[in-house]
This record gives sequence, C-alpha cells and structure tokens, in this order.
Amino acid sequence: MNKDFLFLQISSLPYFRAFLRAIESSYYQDLPLPSPIYDVGCGDGHFASLTFDKKLDVGLDPWRFSMREAKKYNAYKSLVEADGARSPFPSNHFESGLSNSVLEHIPHIDAVLAETARVLKPGAPFYFCVPNTRYFSALSLTKVFGKPYENWFRKISRVHHADEPDVWEKRLEKAGFKLDRYWHYFSPASMRVLEWGHYFGLPSLVSKALTGKWILSPTKWNLSLTENYLRKYASPEPVKDGTFTFYIARKK
Repeated sequence: MNKDFLFLQISSLPYFRAFLRAIESSYYQDLPLPSPIYDVGCGDGHFASLTFDKKLDVGLDPWRFSMREAKKYNAYKSLVEADGARSPFPSNHFESGLSNSVLEHIPHIDAVLAETARVLKPGAPFYFCVPNTRYFSALSLTKVFGKPYENWFRKISRVHHADEPDVWEKRLEKAGFKLDRYWHYFSPASMRVLEWGHYFGLPSLVSKALTGKWILSPTKWNLSLTENYLRKYASPEPVKDGTFTFYIARKK
C-alpha cells in the first residue's frame, strides 16, 4: 500500500472526519471487490475517490446535493439518486457491495439491508463499518453530563444505530446475509479526539461555506502539526474496545 491515506484525507477534510476515514480507506486495500460494485450511500464521492484506484460501478445516494458533489470527484461509472430501500437495479445484479460509515444514519435500516441483499448476487461480499455502543460511552463529556450530552452528540452526529455485533448479525440474517467476520477499531482515545474535533473544526465549516473547500492550504507545511498529532490516533490495528466496527458479510 503506497498511499498515505492520513495525509490524503486531512488535506481535503476536517481532521476529525479525516483520520477516521484514513483508517477505513486502508482496510479496503486487501479486500476483494469484484465488479460490478454497488456503493450504498456513496455521499459526495470523496471517500471512494481517495480509497480506490479504479472507478466503482455504481454509487447510490438519496441526496441531490451529494450527487452533484460526487460528479466532481468522478469516482463512479454511474451515479444514481435513490433511497437505498428502493434500488432501481434488478435482483442478483452486483458482484460486491459496500457502505462506508452510512448505515448508522439510516432510520429504516432493515429495509435498506434487505434491498441491498436483493440486488447482490448470491455469495457476493458486502462490506460496511458503523459505530458501536462505545461511540457514546467513550465520550469525554458523557462522563460529566451523562445522558443529555449523549443525546446531544447523537443528534449532531445523526447516529440512529450504534450497536454491537450481535444486533447487526440479527439484522443481516433477517435481510438475507451471513456475517463472516468483524473487528473493532478506533480506540476510545481516538474517539475523544474526534469528539472535540466537532467543536474545534468550526473554522473548516466556515471555510467550506465561503470557499467550497474544507482546507484552504492543503500543504505539508500547513498540515504537519495536525498530521503528527493524529498519527498515533489513526492506527488501523484492531482494538478490543474500539468504538467502531468493520463488518464483512456475504449474501446467502
């Protein structure tokens, strides 16, 4: 793996999103993704553009603004504006699928999983990653303010599902998948860095609103302090008490 995913991500995203995405980008490098590939909740296409050296076949997302942004990144052969629970593709069409840090945001998760299984061929791998219960319990201010702060953070991060593997396994089985394996990553310490980034990252939000760019100067000299600080928190090594979980499932 020759790409420096951490620098690629922090040079184009607020750091609190970037170092998590860098870890996730690294995982896909050793995973088979036979074509045609189906990306459920592709968003603005930024993640796919940095993670993969080839265009993915289909990126699906319900948000029109995201679709407009995704066209600029040119990471997909085809972009489809549609809800994941109402995919326009025929059954047993795709050889592989993925959904990177998306499923936790979807209220009607069971319908989306069932529809994803429908359009994948039998035996096709489906990769996804989501936060687990420690996403909230590891927060520094949860220890101070308790449930009200957890609810506040849940709201600003738009997380509907932060569950353990046994819950996801039941969902997957119901939808027509078999869970092959999973691992936890992103330590509680890393989670707290992400937590505070929501607040310290406000200047990036202003920059995006005014210029269309999250990072005004994506250079080594400008980002060196940020990069050096984040290196120790951006390890892809699995950790038992990790706050996120990466899943490998397969359509039955």
